[in-house]
Amino acid sequence: MTAEVVRIEGLHKSFDKLEVLRGIDLAVREHEVVCLIGASGSGKSTLLRCINLLEAIDAGRILIDRTDITLPGVDANKIRRRIGIVFQAFNLFPHMSVLDNVTLGPRRVLRLPRDRAEDDATELLARFGLADKRTEYPDRLSGGQQQRVAIVRALAMHPDLMLLDEITSALDPELVAEVLSVVRELAAGGMTMIIATHEMGFARDIANRVCFLDAGRILEDGPPSRIFSAPTEPRTRQFLDRVIAAGRM
Repeated sequence: MTAEVVRIEGLHKSFDKLEVLRGIDLAVREHEVVCLIGASGSGKSTLLRCINLLEAIDAGRILIDRTDITLPGVDANKIRRRIGIVFQAFNLFPHMSVLDNVTLGPRRVLRLPRDRAEDDATELLARFGLADKRTEYPDRLSGGQQQRVAIVRALAMHPDLMLLDEITSALDPELVAEVLSVVRELAAGGMTMIIATHEMGFARDIANRVCFLDAGRILEDGPPSRIFSAPTEPRTRQFLDRVIAAGRM
């Protein structure tokens, strides 16, 4: 059995009086792809931000490779070097070329020499069909291309874990497929991933496990074949029925 990459125990997170996460327990093993589904506001994005220490938690703990990263005094930047995160907003630096966007982290954080960082970045860009865009600036790219660059930028840091937060939500429908194909390739290559998504068909195809979040709790967790065809929780069935009625599955 593969080792655990992430373990979350009793995670609580509130913003003022709004309790967003209400006791999350989740374990993710090496090479596993876990998709988080649920209505907007169910806590998916906040959970990912807590794992990457972008949000301080109120209670519980998060372990990465058995190390509690929520203890006082933990070097958050050191932890983040091992965790790639990609948001629905591309967050590329508009004044930098694609190559400079991708190499900034490896050069500044990993202290790679420029030529080594650029060689690695060029290889990654070619792998994901962006070799001819290395000198372009973000405003010259389509939304799908910008999101692929954002994924490449995260991969350039050689993460052990990738967190993907609704990465297709800001894209036109015809651009969604090109981004999802990148994620499929990462999954096929064994990358450990936690993915918050509204793309139910994609989650069904790519995930080893699907977690349905509702009101800050993981209400149901299981293989996609069961979650999508025979959910045990009425709230899960209600959510999926609405997704099907909206033509999104």
